[in-house]
Amino acid sequence: MSISMNRRAHETLDRMVDQAVALGLSASRLANGARVVDLGVKVQGGLLAGKGLAEICLGGLGEVAFLPLGYGDFTLPGIGVTIDGPLLACLGSQYAGWKIQRGKFFAMGSGPARALARTEELYARIGVKDEADAAVLVLESGRLPNEEVADYVAEKCGVKPQRVSLAVAATRSLAGGVQIAARSVETAMHKLLELGFDVAKVVSGFGTCPIATPAADDLAAIGRTNDCVLYGSEVFLTVSATDAEIEPLIEKVPASSSRDYGQLFGELFKRYDGDFYKIDPLLFSPAKVAITNAASGRTFRAGRFDAALLRTSLFG
Repeated sequence: MSISMNRRAHETLDRMVDQAVALGLSASRLANGARVVDLGVKVQGGLLAGKGLAEICLGGLGEVAFLPLGYGDFTLPGIGVTIDGPLLACLGSQYAGWKIQRGKFFAMGSGPARALARTEELYARIGVKDEADAAVLVLESGRLPNEEVADYVAEKCGVKPQRVSLAVAATRSLAGGVQIAARSVETAMHKLLELGFDVAKVVSGFGTCPIATPAADDLAAIGRTNDCVLYGSEVFLTVSATDAEIEPLIEKVPASSSRDYGQLFGELFKRYDGDFYKIDPLLFSPAKVAITNAASGRTFRAGRFDAALLRTSLFG
C-alpha cells in the first residue's frame, strides 16, 4: 500500500495540536511517551475540532464539510463527507470496531491504528492493512486513557509507545457529535458488507447527516447521535458492478429495513438493557441510500427520513 493512513492522520493531528488554543483541545504526554489529545472530555472542544477528528478517523482519505440540512419546517447543522475508495477509508480506518478495555477503561476504537493492529475479524474479509511507525487511534469515551491503554495499543500496532497518539472525545461533546455525523458513508459500507455485496466495487461515496444537539450526558448523546444517522442521514454511492448485484439488496440497506426501526434510539437502548448487541444489527444504517451503477448508468434508491422522530429526539 503506497498510502499510509496512519501517516496522513498523524500529520493532521500534528496540525491540530499546533492550533490547540484555537480549536479548544489539549495535548499531553503520558509517562511512557504516548500522546493523548483531548477534544471533548476535560476540555470544551468544538465543531472544528470535530471536523479534524472525523478526517483523522478517515485516515486522511476523506473530506468533511459543514452544511445546513432541511427536514420540512426545520433546519439542522449537518456534515457532508466525500470519499473516493471508501473501502479503505471507511472500513479500513473509520469503522469503530476495536474494543479497547484495560482495567476500568473501555472505549470503542476507530481510526487508522486499527489497520496496524488488525485485531478484528473484519480485516480478513476486506484485505486492508497499513504500514507506519506511528499509530493514531480515536477513542469515543468520557474518560482519558492511561499508560496501560497506550502500552496495549502500541503492542498491538507494533510501534513504540511514544509513537502512539490517542485522540479522545466524549459522545456528548461537540467534537464527538461531529465525528459521529461524519459516519454516514461508513454505515452504508458496513451494511453492504454484511449483506454480501463486494464492497471493493464501491468507487466513491458522499453522505450527509445532521449533527446532534449537545446532550447532558453520554447516554442521552448516544440516543441523539444514533437518531441523526437512522432518521436523518442520506448516502450516495457510485459502484462498478452489475444491476443484478444491486437490485436485490437496495431495499435492505436503509435503517427502515430493520425490525427495530421507528423508535427513538435511547428508548430502544433501554429496552435492550443497554446492550448494543441485542439490537438488530441491520438497524445501523443511513435513513436514505442511492446507489448509482457506473457500468449501467442506473440509480437505485431506498429509505426515507423521519423528521418527526428526529425533531422529538433533538428538541424534545
